[in-house]
Amino acid sequence: MAGRSKDNSQHMADVAADDDTIDFEIIELLFFAYRDFTGDPDAILEKSGFGRAHHRVVHFVNREPGMTVADLLDTLKITKQSLARVLKQLIDSGYIRQVTGPEDRRQRMLYTTKEGQALARALAEPQSRRIADALAKAGPGAREIVKRFLANMKNAAD
Repeated sequence: MAGRSKDNSQHMADVAADDDTIDFEIIELLFFAYRDFTGDPDAILEKSGFGRAHHRVVHFVNREPGMTVADLLDTLKITKQSLARVLKQLIDSGYIRQVTGPEDRRQRMLYTTKEGQALARALAEPQSRRIADALAKAGPGAREIVKRFLANMKNAAD
């Protein structure tokens, strides 16, 4: 503002102190990597009116055919209410089919349809290419290091 001196020296000293204990560089790289990693699938999903929640459901159901709704809830760490809307849209759109469990009729087992498998592949291909390119640029042994790093970033209970 006019007439007032803007002394940021204390603020800059506080920020510098934080820089010693907080790894802003890695945090920002993770933000940008996530943005770009999800950007290609987001564009594909948008054409169908779907979002990232749909992507996660299609991905995990495709990776583990026959998983139960309870298993999916546990994997995604979301509420039944959150899953119900997304799952209904995917079933109604023909990407997921739900089958009653053979022993327990209350159990609902999930499978991707042929269309769901094609969607899961279309979403995974650009992500897989991005990963392969980044690992190639990182050099030999990078895949194991990245896997270990990402596994260590997850909560221990997962």
